[in-house]
Amino acid sequence: MKIELFIPCFVDQLYPETAFNTIKILEKAGCQVSYNAKQTCCGQPAYNAGYWEDAKEIGNKFLNDFSENEYIVAPSASCVGMVKGGFNDLFTNTIVHNKCRNIQTNIFELSDFLINIVKRDYFGAELEGKAVYHDSCSGLRECKIKDEPRQLLSKVLGLEMVEMKDTDMCCGFGGTFAVKFDAISSAMAEQKVNNALEMEADFIISTDLSCLMHLDGYIKKNNINIKTMHIADVLANGWLDY
Repeated sequence: MKIELFIPCFVDQLYPETAFNTIKILEKAGCQVSYNAKQTCCGQPAYNAGYWEDAKEIGNKFLNDFSENEYIVAPSASCVGMVKGGFNDLFTNTIVHNKCRNIQTNIFELSDFLINIVKRDYFGAELEGKAVYHDSCSGLRECKIKDEPRQLLSKVLGLEMVEMKDTDMCCGFGGTFAVKFDAISSAMAEQKVNNALEMEADFIISTDLSCLMHLDGYIKKNNINIKTMHIADVLANGWLDY
């Protein structure tokens, strides 16, 4: 199966290891991965800040960087959600309307793709400890992902998954929300981390590094003994045969 890999700009710049782990997982699942090095951003930051003309320009580049006939996979529900939802506001009834719809149909968040398209949930991963899963707003509400990451994580050897309170509540990041309303944003991060600590978790896992980056900032600032991990990094952990 051929797929095109979409690596969001902040993953490329801040968490490149997650991008490489995504490739490892997809290749282990039998996919032939293609990466267009000219890709940049989906336009979400500009879109969320209200600069829709700028977002449209970036979105047009995205539509030109990817094929409308191949699966597109990304380790970010937030960016996939932008393409699936935000692009409706930018490109409905435009000259690229049909191309946009085709790409929207073919783009998937990693866990969604592995479970519902590849139909594989075991990759030989190992991770010792107890973990909670954080349902990102974009993953749950825009991409409709809930059971898929949990199914994948349930097959990780040594990892005990427990459900924390308010797992589907926002972490407080929200892109520019964290900048404009920093006090509220920090309080929401505190609540999320405390809910994980109540379960005596060693890890907070999610499909979105934007959420995890926000939570990790709070964790490090307050010297809290808990780690954040993207699901791709968990699924690629402990391999002996790659």
